[in-house]
Amino acid sequence: MSFDNAYEALAEEHDDQRWAFGTGFDDPHARVDRALPTEVDAADLARYCLMLGDDALILAQRLAEWCSRGPELEEDVAIANIALDLLGQARLLLTRAGEAEGAGRTEDTLAYLRDAAQFRNVGLVEIDCGPGPGGDFAVTMVRLLVFSSWRLACLRSLIDSSDPVLAAVAAKGVKELGYHRDHAAQWVVRLGDGTRESAERTARGIERLLPWLGELFTSHPVERSLASVGVAVEPERLRGEVVDALSQVLAAGDLDEWIAPVTAAIETGPIENRGRWGEHTPALTELLAEMQELARADPAAVW
Repeated sequence: MSFDNAYEALAEEHDDQRWAFGTGFDDPHARVDRALPTEVDAADLARYCLMLGDDALILAQRLAEWCSRGPELEEDVAIANIALDLLGQARLLLTRAGEAEGAGRTEDTLAYLRDAAQFRNVGLVEIDCGPGPGGDFAVTMVRLLVFSSWRLACLRSLIDSSDPVLAAVAAKGVKELGYHRDHAAQWVVRLGDGTRESAERTARGIERLLPWLGELFTSHPVERSLASVGVAVEPERLRGEVVDALSQVLAAGDLDEWIAPVTAAIETGPIENRGRWGEHTPALTELLAEMQELARADPAAVW
């Protein structure tokens, strides 16, 4: 069989013209029941999806700042891929938030047309850990280790969510989060057990992040409400699994002295940020100003 061009041949062979553009995917969520569970408060589900979606969106933006600035070329690629994984989770969760809200807002309007006070991400993901002045690759890896350990435990629980969309997002996300955690853990061990300078910078990174850990494990009323009907997970339940994971990595990286402070911050640490309630640092406003600049300049644009 002959074809006039390569595109025609590819489309004919695979019976899917998208394949020629490098996608050719079978969306695993295409057949998921998107009806809202009858026992669920739709407004609460929308807020919960915003929380998890905003966490992923903001950290993806932070990690993207490292593109072309990583310590080695392969790390540029790895960080970019991790950011893309989180961006994909954010898209699915913000879309679900819009569906549950029922006000016609899409993933794009939720990402680009909200002010900082309307975001519901935890403070850990919004603070500036570099690559600019004052930041450091070591603290970025420590943050990624903490966040991915926490989010992996969270999504593992959500696989059994009574909301089929959340369950599907979680089932896909645990594979990605497992890779993210392993990647960050390898760097923390490498830096902690490396030179004197790398160990000191990693230790300073852990110390800097301690005040932000308590919020990860403090339940918002929406999380409690949805957990009671099998949709969400209460963050307090995740403490033991996360402490175990972090302790193993810190011990392997010769950072044993930080196990007790990290454990204390997770189990009893004060909340110094209330991102779930819409209270954020100036760093989020600055980040959104850059992320939303183009969309706000022309909200009707498509590309």
